[in-house]
Amino acid sequence: MELRHLRYFIAVAEEGSLTLAAEKRLHTAQPSLSRQIRDLEYEVGVQLMIRSVHGIELTAAGRAFLDHARLALTQAEAATEAARRAAQPPRKLFAIGFLTGYEMDWLPAVMEILRAELPSTEVVIHSQDSPDLAAGLICGKIDLAFMRPEKQAPGLKFRLLRKDPLIVLMPRDHALAARSSIRPQDIASQTFIGVSPVRAPTTWAAINDYLKPIGVKPDHQAENLAMGISLVASTGGIGLLPLYSQNLLPKTVVSRPIRGTPPTVDLVIGYNEANTSPLLKSILAKLDDLKFRVTKSSSR
Repeated sequence: MELRHLRYFIAVAEEGSLTLAAEKRLHTAQPSLSRQIRDLEYEVGVQLMIRSVHGIELTAAGRAFLDHARLALTQAEAATEAARRAAQPPRKLFAIGFLTGYEMDWLPAVMEILRAELPSTEVVIHSQDSPDLAAGLICGKIDLAFMRPEKQAPGLKFRLLRKDPLIVLMPRDHALAARSSIRPQDIASQTFIGVSPVRAPTTWAAINDYLKPIGVKPDHQAENLAMGISLVASTGGIGLLPLYSQNLLPKTVVSRPIRGTPPTVDLVIGYNEANTSPLLKSILAKLDDLKFRVTKSSSR
């Protein structure tokens, strides 16, 4: 018994017709197909199909044989695919982490730089908070991360990409939305949405240093970027978030710049100094090119 016998039998059983199976599925002549089915039945030793002017019907033996034939064919195809994969050179694995939201700006530029390596490299993307990215770098699960410069991160190195100004988020129908920029004192009388000092310590510190002199304390605390935007929309309050967050705003939320000199947070590339990945070294050597690509793209 050969695999083609199983393939022919399955095609006839599913089409319910020798003619349709021969023409539509197998692209062979009907007499040849009939002969193959007879050969299969002879080898199995029982009648599998009943032929009539109305088409083909499976016998009880044929119905039992069909399930096993499908399984055998599937396993044969899986074995073939496994052999082909095993014969290919192993692909390198390179894991890149992004502070949630930054992948929109930076991932296309990174992939462009890695283009020559992609056929032999499997790129894995992680989207997490900065402390989680630092943990991934430390334990070796992530090779490179776009993140904040975490203080409690032994063994990690950081390279500055840019300083992101904080902007003010508010509902589209908020009274302050009519203004072109927002002063610190404008925030003092509003419901304020803060960020988590645990999940976003760098941003939390920048906001706290900026608003502490005017006595603003958060009425609500967001655990992540999405929650911050949602709280602004649902409470009618105001929040401060890095500039990149404006790429993720729904239509009901708008952003305004801070008047004067706004506070900033550093965006860095983080990596483990013990990581010897050639791809990591390649990207670090092309940081200027990477920054240029992102700047060029965002200015269009």
